[in-house]
Amino acid sequence: MRELSGKTAVVTGAAGGIGRALALRFAAEGMTLMLADVDPGGLAETAAQAGDGKVFTQVTDVSDAASVRHLANRCFGELGAVHVLCNNAGVFQGGHMWTRGEDDFAWLLGVNLWGVLHAVREFVPRMIEQDTEGHIVNTVSVAGLFATPGAGGYAVTKYAALAASQALAQDLAAAGAKLRVTALCPGAVRTRIADSARVRPPTLVHTPTQDEMEVQESVSRSAERGIEPSQVADLVVEAIREERFLVLTDPRYAARLRLQTETLLGGNLPSYQ
Repeated sequence: MRELSGKTAVVTGAAGGIGRALALRFAAEGMTLMLADVDPGGLAETAAQAGDGKVFTQVTDVSDAASVRHLANRCFGELGAVHVLCNNAGVFQGGHMWTRGEDDFAWLLGVNLWGVLHAVREFVPRMIEQDTEGHIVNTVSVAGLFATPGAGGYAVTKYAALAASQALAQDLAAAGAKLRVTALCPGAVRTRIADSARVRPPTLVHTPTQDEMEVQESVSRSAERGIEPSQVADLVVEAIREERFLVLTDPRYAARLRLQTETLLGGNLPSYQ
């Protein structure tokens, strides 16, 4: 999809970080925006920064099917069409696989995987029915390619999100749909992903473990050294225009992916130390 001006984009997780950067980049392209997040304050700030164009907001919990359905109904009811859907909402929690409880996995899976699946269910059929060019961007993370120590729970959800993205792209191609898919796999980006606990539902009881806190600190330091969210947004717009499926934010990841594949084919465990 080459032309974005005059089209409509939906961005979840738009209260900050990559989501906010996507919103601002799409606004600069002259798109109408529907921005969603669980954080109403951050959502309002993003809308204000997006300028004088057509910007709508909706407080949405992507882990909840009814909440995503309400978002989709409002988008198609009020805006008439959706041309770009960015399933960007995501949360992080670190720690060893054996120290993660059921509530931890419920939270991670709810946002990172079910958030994508709910949106596919509610948006994609109607986007296909539009019979226009369109694009779905799923923010997967490099953790969907490499299962590193201390981030197992997060990696489980992101590997699944990558599989969902690839399966969706294959299904759309087989059906002859005009929609394309991008799996965005960012590495270190200057966002608050390490502070995801701020949006964890109070109903999901949680007491941080020592291993979790150590990983959170490491991820926070990595984020501080990361690239700007605006750089990620530029890559996404380029991917939409060029119909690129996989987007890596660091060229070194390609070599790392090749090495991992070779290591696995040799029957060995990849090392990320």
